[in-house]
Amino acid sequence: MTELLESLVVLDYLGIALFAVSGALVAAEKRHNLVTFAFFAVATAVGGGTIRDLLIDAPVFWVHQNTPMVVCLGAALLVWFLAKAHHAAKAIVWFDALGLVAYAVYGTEKALRHEIAPVPACLMGVMTACAGGIIRDLLAQQPSILLRPEVYVTAAAVSAATYAALLPFVAPWVAALVAVALGFLLRALAITRGLSLPPYRR
Repeated sequence: MTELLESLVVLDYLGIALFAVSGALVAAEKRHNLVTFAFFAVATAVGGGTIRDLLIDAPVFWVHQNTPMVVCLGAALLVWFLAKAHHAAKAIVWFDALGLVAYAVYGTEKALRHEIAPVPACLMGVMTACAGGIIRDLLAQQPSILLRPEVYVTAAAVSAATYAALLPFVAPWVAALVAVALGFLLRALAITRGLSLPPYRR
């Protein structure tokens, strides 16, 4: 199982990088300073994974290695020098969408590796994918992703559940690829077509 997790580690770093960029882009949209760029990038990128690791009783992934923080700070600097504030809002949703599904799959796999049952493992994947964005929105004092009408958490859940369901039958990279593609397609439809779940009407 350790070899399996290592084969998907690219999804971990992809999620970290994409969420760090999305956090820094929020800081760009709000026209904050460089320190805030870095703080938003770090909080968004590692928030969900930190909560996951605490819940599954695993070492918090970014505490014992340099790479996650280097990626976060590099993303913050990249956005600081290259992003345009008036383009940030459109870029945020797409970087966030990619990070969402990558982290959902990786978070699910890490939970499974720590002998978490499949259904809770999927919930850990959703937590990994969504909690950082929630923290980012709270820091930015903007409406939480949980309160927006379009599909968001559902896309993460689809990726997590698809990965867990396919893993016993196909190679891990195939399960991961299909899960990421399905979740991203769902989130893309939400972004471009306003796809949403029906609200409570009773």
